[in-house]
Amino acid sequence: MGCILALFALALPRVVMIGAFLLTDWFGRAFETRLWPVLGFVFMPYSTLAYLAAMLNNHHALTGGWLVLLIVAVLVDVSHWGGGSYSYRRKVRRS
Repeated sequence: MGCILALFALALPRVVMIGAFLLTDWFGRAFETRLWPVLGFVFMPYSTLAYLAAMLNNHHALTGGWLVLLIVAVLVDVSHWGGGSYSYRRKVRRS
């Protein structure tokens, strides 16, 4: 059950990004190139969604609560990377 929950949590922001890309023009309005959304989809999906929301709702300015949202999203994305390496090191020590 825990693995299914983890897979769902990893897939959810990417599913939202695909839906937003196919059904709206938000990515075209928030980003100048297609490179950043693609890199964000692969490496930092929560941060990409937070930046997308900030650019669309705050008239292309990253201030106030939107900046806090982006910082929290970056921390969540980076914590996924660190959690995997921590788990791997712990597993290697037990062997």
